[in-house]
Amino acid sequence: MFLKQSWYAAWWADDLPADGLSPRTIADEPILFWRDDQGMPQAILDRCPHRYAPLSMGQRVPGGVRCGYHGIAFDGAGRCLQNPHGPIVSALSVRAFPVVEKYKILWIWMGDADRADPAAIPDLAFADRAPDTAYSRGFLPTAAGHQLIEDNILDLTHADYLHATTLGGGSVTRARPNIREHEDGTVFIEWPASNEVALPFFRAEMPDPDMLTDMWTSVLWHPCGVMTLRFGATPAGRPREEGIDTWSAHIVTPETARSSHYFYFNTREFRVDDAEYNALFAAGLRHAFTTEDKPMIEAQQRRLGDADLFDRSPVLLASDAASTRARRVYARLLAAEQDAATAS
Repeated sequence: MFLKQSWYAAWWADDLPADGLSPRTIADEPILFWRDDQGMPQAILDRCPHRYAPLSMGQRVPGGVRCGYHGIAFDGAGRCLQNPHGPIVSALSVRAFPVVEKYKILWIWMGDADRADPAAIPDLAFADRAPDTAYSRGFLPTAAGHQLIEDNILDLTHADYLHATTLGGGSVTRARPNIREHEDGTVFIEWPASNEVALPFFRAEMPDPDMLTDMWTSVLWHPCGVMTLRFGATPAGRPREEGIDTWSAHIVTPETARSSHYFYFNTREFRVDDAEYNALFAAGLRHAFTTEDKPMIEAQQRRLGDADLFDRSPVLLASDAASTRARRVYARLLAAEQDAATAS
């Protein structure tokens, strides 16, 4: 159902506490996260091999975690540390998962551990470049499958209607998008707009709020659910450097077939030292995502039930081209993974 040879965003790094146990389901697998005695993140299957009790109902102990049911302890590599009832045998082990901290996020590799190359994590270096006064983030547990959320970002014409007073205006719907599928499996779409009034969010940043502008909006989708967005505006006919520019990421990690972990963050390259503006900007985005996007996508999922969108034979529009391309890429990669697993 989900790609496994992949890095998934699991936590904001500073949300994983220095002590305690933090369970989270990733791609239908119950995972237990914690920080070891040196503060390094660890992740193992949240299931004791003895009676399948959740290890997250146990306790942190020096060197690892102890099952709260019968006291068997395990380290971050999944090896048994202690068996109060007899010898330590090889069967008393738990699957461990590679975890990497990068771009302020904890990433977990759900596939074969020997294939876990951190270089495969999509480039989100703009998160590290931005000062705190030009950076904001959020986390939205969402009762919808990951592809519905990705569809939402890959078709930003919805902003002209769902976010009409903040991110709308009609320019994205009027634009003629450019779509490219790359050899690495990523899908890119951009909506160039010329001689348009800036988005409501940006008008106050223009020399004249009602002036015509050239705008750029683009999304780069990665099969692991990472999507990087760039949007900005400049007075019509002027270079981008004279306008305003933003970079953001929407990262969707599947939890189950009908639920997802939705991370997002935004950075900008104007008014970067304005903390008050940053708070207003963050509040505006949070409002759009939590009161407009999230309820709509969750309502879609309720209508679909357990069916995939394409199982329902939806009527597709021209604006669905990028999301349809991404779904086909995902299906192809998933089939290849399953074939490889069957062959091995």
